[in-house]
Amino acid sequence: MNDPTRFDLDARQRAMLAEMGVRVWMPEPAVALSDVAASDVAASAAPVSKMNAPILPIQASTFPAHPSLPLGVTGMDWAGLQAAAAECEACGLCAQRTHSVVGMGSRQAQWLVVGDAPGDEESASGQPFAGQSGRLLDNMLKAVGLSRTGEGAAGAYLMHATQCPTPDARNPSPDELSTCSAYLSRKVALAKPRVIVAMGRFAMQALLQTTEPLGKMRGQVHRYQGVPVVVTYPPAYLLRNQADKGKAWEDLCLVLKVVQEST
Repeated sequence: MNDPTRFDLDARQRAMLAEMGVRVWMPEPAVALSDVAASDVAASAAPVSKMNAPILPIQASTFPAHPSLPLGVTGMDWAGLQAAAAECEACGLCAQRTHSVVGMGSRQAQWLVVGDAPGDEESASGQPFAGQSGRLLDNMLKAVGLSRTGEGAAGAYLMHATQCPTPDARNPSPDELSTCSAYLSRKVALAKPRVIVAMGRFAMQALLQTTEPLGKMRGQVHRYQGVPVVVTYPPAYLLRNQADKGKAWEDLCLVLKVVQEST
């Protein structure tokens, strides 16, 4: 069997990796980066490793349950979730939002990408992963043949651990993560993804209910509601810490391996 981490990359994917700031570990032909939209990221490199990562069970819950959510969240369809989120006042974060950031993308996608709390740009547009961090995420998805607007196997569903921004972009509290966890759980049940990508410490906490450092949770395959979960850095962090873009590419390769093995 061919090594699943050494998949073929076309010229556009190689260019997108360069835009993301990652050099592939295979010999590559010259690529005209002028053919790809420019971004604000610079190059760094890291080899792929940890491809034979163990699959770990979901950890025991450490967050309390919240009775203040709209009734029936656990049985709602997509339209019901959208309507409930727009009116949700289950925690104080509702005062910070312009729009609830429920999510976007293909509801039949194999990849479900969960970020930390949305920011003001996301709340203003109602769409996840906006601004520079969203452009970097789009390039990361393009490098593996996906997009937020693609359908089915060519798409990804994007969302955040909370649906409202936090005041002054502070970290979301365990209580706030717990309140929104019912929406997260229902979206996973409806989408039935083959893999969940937890992009950030608080996305990881919402899914795996752990306070372990993100770096310690990388390179392993965890589970949430029976779905494999791979932890990686959020795009906003990668824009500030470009040396870790290679590690993020390593994580994407692990996600690809999980999906390939699930077919």
